[in-house]
Formats: sequence, C-alpha cells, structure tokens
Amino acid sequence: MSTLQNSKAPVSNADVYKRLMRYVLPYWRLFIISTIGFAIYAATEPAVVMIIQKMIDLLGGEHREQMAYLPLAFVVLFLVRGIGAFLGNYYLARVSGNVIHKLRCAIFNHYTLLSVEYFDSHNSGYMISRITNNIGEVTRATTDSVRSLIREGFTAIGLLAYLIHTNWQLSLVFLALAPVVILMVKYVGGRLKRLSRNMQDTVGDLTQITSEMVSGNRIVKGFGGEDYERRRFKDCSLENRKQYRKLIMTMSINNPVMQLLISFALAGMMYLALMLMKSSSAGEFVGFFTAAFLLPKPIRQLSDANSEILRGIAAAESLFEVLDEPVEVDSGEYEVARSEGLIEFRNLSFTYPGSEVPALQGINLSIEPGKTIALVGASGGGKSTLINLLPRFYDYSEGEILIDGVNIKSYRLASLRKQMALVTQNVTLFNASIADNIAYGVLQGADKGKIEQAAADAYAMQFIAEMPKGLDTEIGENGVKLSGGQRQRLALARALLKDAPILILDEATSALDTESERYIQAALNRLMQGRTTIVVAHRLSTIENADQILVIDKGRIVEQGTHTELLARGGAYAKLHRMQFQDSGIA
Repeated sequence: MSTLQNSKAPVSNADVYKRLMRYVLPYWRLFIISTIGFAIYAATEPAVVMIIQKMIDLLGGEHREQMAYLPLAFVVLFLVRGIGAFLGNYYLARVSGNVIHKLRCAIFNHYTLLSVEYFDSHNSGYMISRITNNIGEVTRATTDSVRSLIREGFTAIGLLAYLIHTNWQLSLVFLALAPVVILMVKYVGGRLKRLSRNMQDTVGDLTQITSEMVSGNRIVKGFGGEDYERRRFKDCSLENRKQYRKLIMTMSINNPVMQLLISFALAGMMYLALMLMKSSSAGEFVGFFTAAFLLPKPIRQLSDANSEILRGIAAAESLFEVLDEPVEVDSGEYEVARSEGLIEFRNLSFTYPGSEVPALQGINLSIEPGKTIALVGASGGGKSTLINLLPRFYDYSEGEILIDGVNIKSYRLASLRKQMALVTQNVTLFNASIADNIAYGVLQGADKGKIEQAAADAYAMQFIAEMPKGLDTEIGENGVKLSGGQRQRLALARALLKDAPILILDEATSALDTESERYIQAALNRLMQGRTTIVVAHRLSTIENADQILVIDKGRIVEQGTHTELLARGGAYAKLHRMQFQDSGIA
C-alpha cells in the first residue's frame, strides 16, 4: 500500500458501505423482491410459535376438533416459508452476481487508465489480489451477510413483536440487554475489520510470490532458487495463517460470549415469568418461552452478519482506493491523423517521483522528420527515460517536448501514441494467437494480408510457416513457446503493421542471433525510411549509419554527431567504441 494511501483521512464504515450499496441501486427491483422473500420467510417464525400456542390451548380446552386443521396449517406455513426463502436467496444472488461483475470490471477498467508511475510503485500481487480475493470478500458483504441481515433481522423483529404482544413487561429484559450487545458488536467488528485487512495484505504477498515464481520459473530452476522460493512462500503463508487464527479466535469467542449474555436475559425472564404470568394460559406461557428461546439464534446470526459486512468493508476500502486513484492526465484536445515526425526537446529536465537525483537535465534536441537519432551511453544515463517521456508514460514538469511544433501535453493521449511504434528490449506478448499479437490493440481487425506482410518484413514468416496453425498458433503466456529472437521479430512485425511516423527502438535487436540480426537490420533499414526514428542501443555496430548519435551520461547530452565525427573527436563515444570492440581488434 502506498504512503499516499496511508496518509488519507480514514473513511467511516457507513460511508464505505453506502458507496458499495450504490452498485446495488441499479438492481433495486431485484433487491426489493429478495427483501419481500426474506420478510415472508421471517414472518413464518412467529407464526410457528403461534400455532404451537394454539395447539397447547386446544389440548386443554373443549374445542379439540379444531386441532385437525393445525397439521394443514403447518404444511401451508412451510410452503410459504420455502417460497420466501427461494425469492430471497435467488434474487439476492442475482444482485450479488451483478454487483461483483460490475465492481470487477470497474477495477480492471480503472487499471487500464492508471499511469505507468502507478504500476511502478505498486505491488502487482496486491493489484491481482484485489480483483480475485478482495472481490470475494465483498461478495460476502453483498450476499451472505445481507441475506442474514435481512432474514434474521425480520425474524428477530417478528419474535420481539410477538413477545411484546404477549407480555411487554418481560420483553423489557431483552431490550435492556441491547446496549451491551451493541457495544460488544462494535468492538468485535472493529477488530475483525483490522484483522481482515491484514489477511488481505498477506494474500497479496502470496499472489506476488506465486506470480514471480511462475513467470520466472526458468531463473528459479536455473539458479537453484526452489528452496528459497519455498521458504519465502511458507513464511508468507504462515503469516496469513496467523492472521486467520486471530480472525477465527475473535469470531469464536464472540459467539459464546453473546450466548452467555443472552442466557442471563433468558434466566431473568424465566424467573420473572413465574411471578408475572400466573394468569396466562399454558399455551401463552409455552409460546412466550418458545419465542424467547428462538430469539438468540437470529441475534447471534445478526452479529455474524455484522462481522462479515465489516470484512467486506475492509475489502471494499482497498477496491475504492484503486478507483479513487487519479487516472493518466489526458487534458489535451489536439488530434492529428498522421504527424510529420518533427520532434523537439527544449530545456527538458525530469526527476522520478521519490528520487532526489534528476534522470534528465537540460536536454535540448531537434530531430528532423525522417531522420534517425541514436542514444548511447552507460546504463542509468537516462536514455530509456528520454524515450519514455515521448509517449507520456511519465509526465515532465520542466521544459517541453514538441511534435510538429505542438507540445505533447496538448495532444489527446490516444492521438499522441498513435504516432509512435515502440519496440522494447523486454518484449511483451499475450496468451493469444500470433496474428492477435501482431494486430494488437488499435490494430485489431487488420487485414490478414497486411499481417502476413508485416510478419514477412520482420522475417517472422520463416518460423511462423513451420508452426501447426501458422498465424493462428497460440504462443502461450508472454510467448513462452517462442525463442527470444522469434519473440523480438513478432514485436517488430507489430511495429511494422502500425506504420507510425515515429519509431522508437529500445534495444530492439538485442535478443537476436547474428543471422537473425542481419535480416532484421535490413528490415529495420527499410522500416526507418521516411520515419523519424529514435534508437537506444548498447551494441554500437547497429547504429553506425544513424544521422546523429547522442552520448547521454548522468542525464545530460555530453556528445553529439555522426559515427565518423564522434570517432574522430576521440571523446566519450570513441571510448565506448574502443571498449566494445577491443576484444575483436576493431578500433
């Protein structure tokens, strides 16, 4: 959880639950039908007591023949009870299913709108856990607990009404107990909410560890990390179990203490009844105490429902924290179908949030349309930061970046990013077909012929043709069934299909073998024609033909020129060149 989230003013349980119930409002008709069903179900409880009272009174009276109708009354009563239970459970489940679906989609959709900065600063395990585990906790708050709250609430009200109607003086004993029960429920509820939040955090840790082990299984096995991962998961699971035990202990103690309090009330009521109900009939006496002894069950279940609601509120709080996160700033209104590709950096400086050292300082650069600019330098110098600012993955506050003379903050994000094709060192592929991975996002629905041409231009059709289903072959999570070079070629095919006027290559040929690199370099040379290209490269052999080479060190441009000019100058670029090629004897 972020520091920002922890610094926010606490929100009351009532406010969180009200906000959660807003998701129920669109389905208010279903909710009302469910409530009516539970009201019917609850009304049968005092009705059973009334039939028992009537039966006992008839046993001692002169109209025993009327008892013949009582068994039929029981059948009708339980038929009505069953109908009420069906209406309540079925329609509430429908409401819950709709609410969970709506919340789950709301969270996921909001994730797609959040900035890269948010993803950099938040644990992916927690983010996944919110959609899986926390949504399940909210289900309890909107289904099981609401069912108990309505059904048992109506039942308790019905039984109390019967008790007050039969003997209101004795009923005051139960009412006198109410403040004690409320205080206890409040204390236990607060503790349960805190423990539930702790449990949700540990589930986030478990999700994170599992996700890392699954995605990095080759590294785990290759470096013998199995024991370490098992210990890490075990420690986290033990912490989860510890929090769960505390949660169960609190809930387990709550019920006996609640029943003990109610037993005192029942004992006091029995004692007083012997004195106050001398003139009552046997049926009234038995009926009164039957209702009195039935009352603790709904009261206990109401307490349990409150606990479940508070656990759901703890989960809902974490969901609403996500929904309250500000989305990417997209206040620009400028749109263009296709830009010319003129890029300018003016006095640009940038510091990552939480860092005191600037990643970029005073960058001034102009890239003419159709030209190729290469960025070189030691790792951490600011090369990747520069290209990440261009599509506004991060927002700068000092200086300007302009495309065709327009500040990129004036562009609509969709229009800005439409102008760029990005190929990174760490290729991202999806668990879908090859065609779907090439024609991804805004490229969906592209003509199959164009997809094949893009794959051919990236020299990917060579291996695609050998696959069982060609372009329709599923490639597994992140292209796990492909080699590094094959994955890189698909990323290049995706960029080729996009046909954007600005091309950004971040170590785009790093994962290729020598033969593949030769083909890809030829494809890239064709691709770069007529496009403004920014290349980040460690392998200097790939950027010797660039129009301009920039050496970036500690966030500043320290050298600028062509390959030949920089070598002749004998400065930072020449030193990098010598270091890279000294083993092969190339200077």
